[in-house]
Amino acid sequence: MISRRPEAQAPLAQDSTDPLYRQVYERFRSAIAEGTLKAGDRIPSARALAKEMGVARGTIEVAYSLLAAEGYIQARGQAGTIVAPDLQPQAAAPAVVAPVEAADDEHGWHRPPRILPFQMGIPALDAFPRKLWARLGARQLRGLQVADLSYPPSDGLPDLRTAVAAYLRVARGIQCQPAQVYITSGYNFTMQLIIQALLAPGDRVWVEDPGYPPTRALLAQARLDAVPVPVDADGLMVAEGVARAEQARAAVVTPAHQSPLSMSLSLPRRQALLDWAERSQAWIVEDDYDGEYRYVSRPLPALKSLDTQGRVLYAGSFSKVLFPGMRLAYLVVPEAQVPRFDRISRLLSGGAPAYTQALLTSFISEGHFGRHIQRMRRLYSERREATAAGLSAALGTRLRIDPQPGGMHLVARMDGKLQDQPLAARMLEQGLYAHPLSRWSSLPDPQSGLLLGFTNIASQEQAYEFGLRIRALM
Repeated sequence: MISRRPEAQAPLAQDSTDPLYRQVYERFRSAIAEGTLKAGDRIPSARALAKEMGVARGTIEVAYSLLAAEGYIQARGQAGTIVAPDLQPQAAAPAVVAPVEAADDEHGWHRPPRILPFQMGIPALDAFPRKLWARLGARQLRGLQVADLSYPPSDGLPDLRTAVAAYLRVARGIQCQPAQVYITSGYNFTMQLIIQALLAPGDRVWVEDPGYPPTRALLAQARLDAVPVPVDADGLMVAEGVARAEQARAAVVTPAHQSPLSMSLSLPRRQALLDWAERSQAWIVEDDYDGEYRYVSRPLPALKSLDTQGRVLYAGSFSKVLFPGMRLAYLVVPEAQVPRFDRISRLLSGGAPAYTQALLTSFISEGHFGRHIQRMRRLYSERREATAAGLSAALGTRLRIDPQPGGMHLVARMDGKLQDQPLAARMLEQGLYAHPLSRWSSLPDPQSGLLLGFTNIASQEQAYEFGLRIRALM
């Protein structure tokens, strides 16, 4: 058991009117009251804490005696001293919301503390092979070597980069070498890596409208000018992008399933986009966040597979296909840009823990990853149909589900003048989650609708019950 301590490294105030033992007492008492130290947590021995704080052991023992007398801690002999098991933390004062939280709310990107029905971006966690993952993890730990405890390579473990390159060749038609693959800690870091390597403040960047809100936020933070380009049934309207900003330095697109409307970028549009990038010497960032999940036909080849001029950067993530707590993603860059990305990657040093990378490498190389994707594709197809059927049965004409070829969420349209943002807010109050579509757009008159994740909806009956709850809020 790990011993916990409140601000153990902070020195005690020698010039305070409070004696040293009282300062130690107050630190522990407030940490317990606020819940930083929880019931049953082990605290350091008096000898260890006295040495760390640079005070006499007797000072700590007096503080501990006072805490024990008031029922805060209990001595357990050789088992050490713990916070009293029956203590409950006092109600904490409401936290001050930081400005970044307000920005997240403005973009409709609020993540609740627990998984709610219809929450987007969460794979079917109940279907993840946890026992297999734990077994592979235990094997990895048993084989741990001294070298494994050092800093991981900034661009990712070589074996994982090789495994990802091999997977992309077969599954997505991307011809790349392991040296072109960079392992990152998620989409945000992937975008930061691209921005630092290829773009400069003031550059203009095409973004889909409607489109993924965090992309616009990341570009704004880097002082880049996001140019909203509308989409239609064939995806990004490339001609409109050229009309608005032909000399843009980059475009961020979701060709497999447009985020959030889920249509696929047509082949003529793909070729037009590649032609524009070559003509303007611009970059295309292909965000293939859920390209594995297509239900009407085989998954489409990646846009990167058509790139013959080295203008496309391909970004993928394991958060959507495995679980988001892993915090692992990858980026494939054009071969000519490898030296530049090597330099920026070493500078940013945003790699993920080597243990997690090694565990994922085993999961991929032993065939578990491919089998998991196949199982999830079947499961999501079933849950997608069940969720749509259950909602339609409960809501009738009040909510219309858009047809779409794949992805991990449904796009629901409301009839009449019902607005998506107030409805989504009422749903959240009742423990149901929805992204209002209008918050994914920067247009003055955005489309209205609800984005509903279906991956964790277990049955049509469950979707029907949730649909009835939504109906009562409309």
